[in-house]
Amino acid sequence: MGLPALEFSECCLDSPQFRERLRFHEAELERTNKFIKELIKDGKSLVAALKNLSAAKRKFADSLNEFKFRCIGDAETDDEICIAKSLQEFATVLRNLEDERMRMIENASEVLITPLEKFRKEQIGAAKDAKKKYDKETEKYCGVLEKHLNLSSKKKESQLQEADSQVDLVRQHFYEVSLEYVFKVQEVQERKMFEFVEPLLAFLQGLFTFYHHGYELAKDFSDFKTELTISIQNTRNRFEGTRSEVEALMKKMKENPHEHKNISPYTMEGYLYVQEKRHFGTSWVKHYCTYQRESKRITMVPFDQKSGGKGGEDEAVTLKSCTRRKTDTIEKRFCFDVEAVDRPGVITMQALSEEDRRLWMEAMDGREPVYNSNKDNQSEGTAQLDSIGFSIIRKCIHAVETRGINEQGLYRIVGVNSRVQKLLSILMDPKTATETDTEICAEWEIKTITSALKTYLRMLPGPLMMYQFQRSFIKAAKLENQESRVSEIHSLVHRLPEKNRQMLHLLMNHLAKVADNHKQNLMTVANLGVVFGPTLLRPQEETVAAIMDIKFQNIVIEILIENHEKIFNTVPEAPASNSQLLLSRKKSTESKPPSCSERPLTLFHTAQPNERQENRNSIINSSLESVISSNVNSFLNSNSAPQPSLNSSDLELEVIKPNRPNSLPQNPSPTSPLSPSWPMFSAPSSPMPTSSTSSDSSPISSPLRKARALYACKAEHDSELSFTAGTVFDNVHPSQEPGWLEGTLNGKTGLIPENYVEFL
Repeated sequence: MGLPALEFSECCLDSPQFRERLRFHEAELERTNKFIKELIKDGKSLVAALKNLSAAKRKFADSLNEFKFRCIGDAETDDEICIAKSLQEFATVLRNLEDERMRMIENASEVLITPLEKFRKEQIGAAKDAKKKYDKETEKYCGVLEKHLNLSSKKKESQLQEADSQVDLVRQHFYEVSLEYVFKVQEVQERKMFEFVEPLLAFLQGLFTFYHHGYELAKDFSDFKTELTISIQNTRNRFEGTRSEVEALMKKMKENPHEHKNISPYTMEGYLYVQEKRHFGTSWVKHYCTYQRESKRITMVPFDQKSGGKGGEDEAVTLKSCTRRKTDTIEKRFCFDVEAVDRPGVITMQALSEEDRRLWMEAMDGREPVYNSNKDNQSEGTAQLDSIGFSIIRKCIHAVETRGINEQGLYRIVGVNSRVQKLLSILMDPKTATETDTEICAEWEIKTITSALKTYLRMLPGPLMMYQFQRSFIKAAKLENQESRVSEIHSLVHRLPEKNRQMLHLLMNHLAKVADNHKQNLMTVANLGVVFGPTLLRPQEETVAAIMDIKFQNIVIEILIENHEKIFNTVPEAPASNSQLLLSRKKSTESKPPSCSERPLTLFHTAQPNERQENRNSIINSSLESVISSNVNSFLNSNSAPQPSLNSSDLELEVIKPNRPNSLPQNPSPTSPLSPSWPMFSAPSSPMPTSSTSSDSSPISSPLRKARALYACKAEHDSELSFTAGTVFDNVHPSQEPGWLEGTLNGKTGLIPENYVEFL
């Protein structure tokens, strides 16, 4: 129910009803005054709380901005980069939001607190002052009236008239004050409807502006949020795969740690206790020692594993001799004495076990270091990149594309191992493998066929994309932009041997078709990269660091699938072979050929002498086919372009030359690089790939051609030819040795590095 209206006409009567209605208005003004007072107090508390909230959020944003993710490995994937910068993006959004909040807080005092205080002081305060004046005049008027009424009628007429005049004046003044008070009371009651509510509306408008700004920020953030969500999911998927790999490696290390040691630059390394003489006796101090057989340098680092800190300065000495310490001459076990060239006296060391002492003794005696060969270095079955191998892969691909291209989880779901092995044994049977018309029967499940394809690729002597290029592919995947990655991988693919490249081309075409049907089979390019990355680009060493690079292996496969037409059907713009072949060195007055140490080893499978003789013709024919098909055209094309004159006396060039063994041992040792347990792969930067020991092509006659030397070379063996740049050879044809040609110069026939010459 509303307040009753106050009529000005009632001010003169000043009736009890008028006073009652006036009291209602006064009570309402008092209630409004108290409410505004509490509202101002709450508003100030709200502003203070908002300031504290803003400060807390800014501190939170600063913490997010300061933290930097550090991933395992020397580079990050695009997904990891996106996740790493997400914290800075979050901080930017929060700071932007808090800037708007601070503007709202600063306006709150101006649009809410100040107007309310002004209304309370100027309007309600004025009404209170008017009430005080009204009450005072009421008391005065009542007092004068009572006094006037108490005058005796016996007073003189003049005195009575004067008293009447005085009462009239007081009554008139009271009436005027009453009118003013009623006017003010009603004015305040009306004013509060807008002057009190309007500041609240302005404050809410500022609040809505703040929230709308947050909505706009959320819209702007939406694209990054979507990208981040995808990156998080991809990273989680990679983590699951990586975690299982690391866990499997950990279990292998638990079972037999000695079989999974890293290939180290040191001949021997580990903890030894070194005897140190003190004033009152001797003490044994734990050192981490390394030994390098070539330089005979022993480095000793005092280190306490408990505290995790070094216990002194490093010390390095040159080994002179090492002698086993007899047990009866010292109380400690597993000891041996070391004499140094640059330190007087004998250094007594204690190994951790008898086996550990034996290894240190063998290393320091100059014996061959014992390194455990990686399992991938061992030949797994008889899988080769020959006609049988290509036939198997083609049959598997044909079966998948005709019968199972839309099966969900294609290549991810594995088949039963016994069935896979049985299918492979049938496909690898020489009697049926050469029958190109034979298809894989429908009785074989698609998951068995896809598992057989992956298993065959893993059974090759080395990964399809070769150990020697593994690091190069990984580095290419770590480049900053996608265009550089594609370009570098394009160049690296064309450095692969012809058969490897053909097989990779065949496989990538197939995987691109699989990815085109990802809506049905759920195998996107990323999923195929996860499946085939470790198979096609597995590292030579099984380490945690290598496992952390699996994500980059997957990226390489993704790039190959997405860009297979460009990579395999076009020539790289800047061939990697040209940049790798010629490594400029400083000019020298004396020209010398590259030394043996500068020529990288060409590792290959060693065949028995009789086997080598029997296979000689097939090797020559397959090698010749590879040379003719993949390199002669490039050599002829290169002749059409102006060639810079090369003179061995003017410019010394370091040219990669394959290293050929002097002789092959009858029984290669496990650690020998000539052992069959080592993988077969060609010279790293050879522009002409070496061929495998078998070919899928029919034998052809070997034409004898001429070739010209691009660089000077000095023979290191009797079977090699020495020559200068520009020398022309006759009767040039592929040699039995990978990476070498045979030719005739001045009537002498010998070996020529194939990347030192061009055919005429």
